[in-house]
Amino acid sequence: MVTDPIADLLTRIRNAQMAGHRIVEIPASNLKKRITEILYAQGYILKYKFEDNNKQGFIKIALKYDPVSKQPAIKSLERISRPGLRQYSKPDEIKRVINGLGIAIISTSKGVITDKQAKELNVGGEVLCTIS
Repeated sequence: MVTDPIADLLTRIRNAQMAGHRIVEIPASNLKKRITEILYAQGYILKYKFEDNNKQGFIKIALKYDPVSKQPAIKSLERISRPGLRQYSKPDEIKRVINGLGIAIISTSKGVITDKQAKELNVGGEVLCTIS
């Protein structure tokens, strides 16, 4: 049993990129599915596929690399709010990631959204992670 599923997701992606893998499989949950959709919409991953096996299911993520330098599209994945220390932000206190070049994923009352969407909707929430 994993105590922090979001950290597990980020670590699996980070490890797959360091090993140069093209595809990574992650056990599915609704929160992980939403984070994957955000990563795809923001252009950090190539594509994804949700597969159901009558139990939990899993997510297949195709990682994105630069065709010339072979560097991964995701430079850093950082878990902000942890089970032992939750981090919450009000809409006006949400910090920009690398001056707006990266994103923060926030769990709000409107669902799991990016930091830019949270500012537009004027909602705060738990800052799950940052990606750049």
